[in-house]
Amino acid sequence: MTVQCSRVLVVDDDEGLRELLVRYLGDNGYAASGVGDGAAMKAHLLTHPVDLILLDVMLPGEDGLSLARGLNTIQGGQLPAIIMLSARGEEVDRIVGLEVGADDYLPKPFSHRELLARIAAVLRRRQPAPMAGRIRRFGPFVVDIEAHQLTRNGVEVSLSGAEFALLRILLDHPDRVLSRDALVELLKGYERAPFDRMVDVRVTRLRRKIEADPARPVYLRTIWGEGYLFAPRGALQA
Repeated sequence: MTVQCSRVLVVDDDEGLRELLVRYLGDNGYAASGVGDGAAMKAHLLTHPVDLILLDVMLPGEDGLSLARGLNTIQGGQLPAIIMLSARGEEVDRIVGLEVGADDYLPKPFSHRELLARIAAVLRRRQPAPMAGRIRRFGPFVVDIEAHQLTRNGVEVSLSGAEFALLRILLDHPDRVLSRDALVELLKGYERAPFDRMVDVRVTRLRRKIEADPARPVYLRTIWGEGYLFAPRGALQA
């Protein structure tokens, strides 16, 4: 189901493809616009915040991976979702895309219907899900579910959409070991074919945001041979 009125920016140097995608997305209920490179993307975001960016990896000048990595310095507030587009579909490229904060990775060529499904899935994950209360707390952190916001001692911690989705799942399953397969199933919607490495990448990224020492986590722990355990009371459960 298409999320109506969501703002999508297409960043691709292929003018024909860019115009086709903008027109197709517009016909399917999105407020879509397009630019051809990173400089134009940055200029656009300064005055036109968006909900999702379709970002080509191979761009003239600064490439898509570098742009995704630096996006939090371009658009303030909640970061837009990112779907990387690339003619290279190898797993290593998908992993790199996830590591820089992308929500999904779509290899070219792709069908328009698949693109719509991917966009809807990623944006749907941004919608508040039924949970036990809007405000959740662990350690020095406060999570505002509806605002998609994490703060530490009153200071906002920037999370990508993928990182926040993982955190929400962990908050809903405290003090339980979740296998990689279980997390892949719960995260389904970001990837056409979810894979174990995706989970490891997102766990690593989230640890960097919530752990004082990511190498010795107290909240998001690895249970060797089983999966991951989220311990909201942290060191009290050690």
